[in-house]
Amino acid sequence: MPSKGVQAYTYISGPGSLSIDLSVPKQSTTVTAQRQFRSENFEVDAAAIKFPLKLHGRFEFTARGGDDGKKELASAWVDVNPMTGDIASKSTMDNTLLETRSRVEKDVITCFGIYESGAGNAGLPNRHQFYATVTHNWSSWQGKVAPPGSEAEKKPFACLVLPCPHDVGMNSMDTMNAILANAGPAGAAILTNVAPAFQRGQESIGKVISGVSNLTVAKLAPDIIASLSITQKDTLSTMLAIGARYFEFRPAHCHTAILPHSPLPDKLYFQHGPIPGMAYDAFLADLVHFLVANPTEIAVVHVRWDGVPGECKRPDGAELKTYLDAALALSKGSVKAGNLEDLKRASIKDLRAQGKRLLYVVDVGVLSTYDDAANATVDGKSMLAAFERILNSKSQEGKNMTVAQCQATVSGIKDVIYYSVATAGVSTMALMSTKAMCGHLLLPWLRDNVVKRCKKDQLLVVMDDFVDGAGTDVAVELSRQRLA
Repeated sequence: MPSKGVQAYTYISGPGSLSIDLSVPKQSTTVTAQRQFRSENFEVDAAAIKFPLKLHGRFEFTARGGDDGKKELASAWVDVNPMTGDIASKSTMDNTLLETRSRVEKDVITCFGIYESGAGNAGLPNRHQFYATVTHNWSSWQGKVAPPGSEAEKKPFACLVLPCPHDVGMNSMDTMNAILANAGPAGAAILTNVAPAFQRGQESIGKVISGVSNLTVAKLAPDIIASLSITQKDTLSTMLAIGARYFEFRPAHCHTAILPHSPLPDKLYFQHGPIPGMAYDAFLADLVHFLVANPTEIAVVHVRWDGVPGECKRPDGAELKTYLDAALALSKGSVKAGNLEDLKRASIKDLRAQGKRLLYVVDVGVLSTYDDAANATVDGKSMLAAFERILNSKSQEGKNMTVAQCQATVSGIKDVIYYSVATAGVSTMALMSTKAMCGHLLLPWLRDNVVKRCKKDQLLVVMDDFVDGAGTDVAVELSRQRLA
């Protein structure tokens, strides 16, 4: 009988009795093993649901914890048609990114997500891709690996390994949705005019909207834009609780094709190509509030403009300083800005004592594992080869820091771009198709190889899309080893 596969990736590491229940009709498993990157195969089989008497089989997950292991931490499901493979529209992980935002408890955080696959088009998976991690609430992880007064605290800050959400400012469509709602049918013109700035996506956008009415294009625009630009789905406060401490931010004013239609203040926003995301002042304010509430923690903000088109006006040094000063003022003097030398040379103890807990650098060079060809992958194997080639002490000589990028750039593959645009939707985002697969390939390699291959006193950043607790868990353990 026909069936549709679901590949389920899991990782558990945290306090109490934690578990993840996974099931489809007539097949189930419970994952309890800690610090293991696991992958389970499930089949929603037509025979198991007596198709066509019943049209859908349910894939369901439940995370549990607490002292007795019975407390429900998170639960979600999708109804899958075994004949077509489609996920039913009323499933709890299908309609909005808000449905798969991480669940935050005092001690643990559950992160999860799903990619709705097709038939394997453009080399993409032909099985739905699900992932779930249940890990510590890492709001104060630096205080745990380098407690105040400890020997570890005396070591350089650069010994730490910092989790990083790739394109942190693209965690929602709130900014762009406000602009498109205000533009109405003119949203079609916005999409057409900014398409060239998508570069490799321009041709695919053109094919999809060719011959379609402006009203229809305006309705399609949010999903098309989201499929090409959204890389995170949690709020900044949740990403910080997951453990993120390094942030690349690309602040600029909105694209000249967008400004006439925007009801929002003309100020700095994160720019993913031509698409605006999180407001820069809100990002800095939320980060400072977090640092005030968590006095052992130190974060890095790296301002860059990779891929920002010329039509987005960049801030000068004075404008950047105005934003930073306004955010720091919220701390009433308890949080100060540090610089590149602080990042490279200062001890954790000295940074805490001096209040320099927001290390701020602008457009400095880094050693990165990113490569256009290697990251344009649907399985991550070429990225692993790049890790093996680049992540070593010889390559790190003379570099300010090292960034290990765990996110595949499937949007760099022409056929994938077209498929992503043509099927644009919340659960069919191409970036989500490789999220778990690449993480389960690359994170264990980092865990097992960084200490013996890389300089222990050069800052290492672990970057990923849809940041989750598994990446933080690896970074925390590596930090402990490098501080020992």
